[in-house]
Amino acid sequence: MIERIQKAAVLGSGVMGSGIAAHLANIGIPTLLLDIVPRELTEEEKANGLTLEDKQIRNRLSSSALQKLLKQKPAPLTSKKNLALIEPGNFEDDMIRLSEVDWIIEVVVENLEIKKQVFEKVDQYRKPGSIVSSNTSGISVEAMAEGRSEDFRKHFLGTHFFNPPRYLKLLEVIPTKDTAAEVLAFMKQFGEDVLGKGVVEAKDTPNFIANRIGTYGLLVTVQEMLKGGYSVGEVDSVTGPLIGRPKSATFRTLDVVGLDTFVHVANNVYEQVEGKEKEVFEVPVFMKEMLNKGWLGSKSGQGFFLKKGKEILELDPATMEYGPRKKLKTAATEMSRQEKGTANKMKALVYAEDRAGSLLWNIISPVLVYSAELLGIIADDIVAIDRAMKWGFGWELGPFETWDAIGLETSLKKFEASGKEVPVWVKEMVEKGFSSFYKEEDGNVFFYHNGEYKLLEENPKIINLKLLKKQKGVIKKNSGASLIDLGDGVALLEFHSPNNSIGLDIIQMINFAIDEVEKNYKGLVIGNQGKNFCVGANLAMILMEAQDDNLFELEMVVRNFQKAAMKIKYSKKPVVAAPFGMTLGGGAEICLPAAHIQASSETYMGLVEVGVGLIPGGGGNKELYIKHLESLPNGIDFDLQKVANKVFETIAMAKVSTSGEEARENHFLNHADGISVNSDHLLYDAKQAVLALYEKGYKPPVRKKIPVVGETGYATLLLGAQSMYHSGYISEHDLKIAKKLAYVIAGGRVPFGTEVDEEYLLDLEREAFLNLVAEPKSQARMQHMLVKGKPLRN
Repeated sequence: MIERIQKAAVLGSGVMGSGIAAHLANIGIPTLLLDIVPRELTEEEKANGLTLEDKQIRNRLSSSALQKLLKQKPAPLTSKKNLALIEPGNFEDDMIRLSEVDWIIEVVVENLEIKKQVFEKVDQYRKPGSIVSSNTSGISVEAMAEGRSEDFRKHFLGTHFFNPPRYLKLLEVIPTKDTAAEVLAFMKQFGEDVLGKGVVEAKDTPNFIANRIGTYGLLVTVQEMLKGGYSVGEVDSVTGPLIGRPKSATFRTLDVVGLDTFVHVANNVYEQVEGKEKEVFEVPVFMKEMLNKGWLGSKSGQGFFLKKGKEILELDPATMEYGPRKKLKTAATEMSRQEKGTANKMKALVYAEDRAGSLLWNIISPVLVYSAELLGIIADDIVAIDRAMKWGFGWELGPFETWDAIGLETSLKKFEASGKEVPVWVKEMVEKGFSSFYKEEDGNVFFYHNGEYKLLEENPKIINLKLLKKQKGVIKKNSGASLIDLGDGVALLEFHSPNNSIGLDIIQMINFAIDEVEKNYKGLVIGNQGKNFCVGANLAMILMEAQDDNLFELEMVVRNFQKAAMKIKYSKKPVVAAPFGMTLGGGAEICLPAAHIQASSETYMGLVEVGVGLIPGGGGNKELYIKHLESLPNGIDFDLQKVANKVFETIAMAKVSTSGEEARENHFLNHADGISVNSDHLLYDAKQAVLALYEKGYKPPVRKKIPVVGETGYATLLLGAQSMYHSGYISEHDLKIAKKLAYVIAGGRVPFGTEVDEEYLLDLEREAFLNLVAEPKSQARMQHMLVKGKPLRN
């Protein structure tokens, strides 16, 4: 068996195949992308004198798929440069090249006979020991391997990615009876450590785990809507974030997925099951009518919802006409919004005696029962089922976690009162005194399995801060942050203010953390496990102080933030920042001065202060400028003005990276900084970076003078902004902000090439920030952002 996957091939260049190829390219694996040879020329190809024998025609499908990758949204590629790692080809000319690769992934049409034909060819050309897998969403993996060579069968399994592969975490791995144990183990570890996936082992059953339960839940919801007289909009208003599900809820999700895709998945189960289960998987008549009309959802322009101008209309299944979107508001929905945490919201909703409570009980309870009935059939334990639903469908709580949240014993009483059956093993479990599917003890999690609680063993690379704090406590905490012992001599500073926004409490904890680490630890990680790393400074506090003319207070806050950033930079022990998700404004300013940044692959980093009428105030302008300078090769003359122009443009346009890789291209990260593909491993990777720096005898950077473009450079920086103002593209206030920013980046009114110290640049930055914060139009922008959540252009 191969020990490393250094090159791969993807067979089939449709949306899923090209998406998998893009994901492989994102992690640096060169990939062949093959598809069928076209049988006809397009009119344009005929006009250009091409023939069916020309290579560009023979590779047309895979080549055009690559071009589509550059236009798709959300972007499949973390950097457009990664496209160079994908090589197009075709099934007739390039199958021989399968001997070059370590992993072959089949992603052709969902037809068993076609797949078997493809695998017959693969078996001829693959090298012994190479891994072969199918991305099927439901066809029997066992059946696909029939008739193949022994070496093929030993190295064959299902690897079901979820679309889009870059963003959805779940990878279902489905072995056959012949799959070698070491191949299965390798692919599970490779899936987690290299592909960055949440890997779940599934059994070879229709639609595996997530699609089986997810499709069942969606169809139960549709049937309950029809039976209870609810509208499409009403259902979506209570089946989204209110119960820990994605914003797209039920019908918006179906519109995004595509009705044709959904019906195909539903029919796959329908054709292979019997009795009551078969009844549930029968697609309702009105959905079949939608299919016939081509109302497939987003890709066809209409589905369960139709956008007319700014208004979104909902479909009435009874009349097949669109009308105003409705929302379901009841006493239970309003009460649940006051509850903290999804578990409490769920409990308040499912037992409520009103229309919302009735709907939610009738759509959630069957899914709980169905999941319990399938235990041992689709997966070996409840953890696999819960994780599949969380990672594949974006549920905050899996079915068994949901059951715990609403109270297992309470729910059984309601089931009994309504005359509905639950699986015998669940009843027996409660009778034996097990009152929940999961329990926590001493910071460890246990799950119910075969009559006992079993320790939930995690990959050592997964650090759960919630459990860690229960195990070890905290070193110190305040309202905004906690200092935690990560073990092995490394501490972690965790933000936990609302939205992880930076205020005086976090600044105080940064100062304490650095002092404590310098005395007693090898280094510090700055990271957390919130929704986002940090969305910036506490804007509400800044606005309140500005409106009260407390500029002296604001000056103190900004100065302290700058000092804290400098303390991070010049700490005697290494400080590693671990950003992920939105890392904006002050969040980026915390990362930039760190000794090392270990970013998640999905890090959206930018200095966005101009959007609220300000410029960065915590040293961000200076640090981004220095990052650009340090990225230049040693001993080579460079154009200082170009560096200043680039930094000015990045900050003035509030550019935000769309990935960790793009953050590197924008110089928020340098080439020594790291990127973690698996977000669950981010804190572990950051901790290892601290230890590596410490073991190498880390020394803080030497304070250096910084060359600036000065007065002449300032004039150059403003040329573009003034041109845009005179053309009407930006407002007078935009120009005022641009002037302040240009002055700071240029280093003030000094001669070109003057070398200045960091404190001088911080003084310029702080003065410009305070001047802008006092401006009524900047305050209006801050107010608008806080109220509306989007920028105001005034």
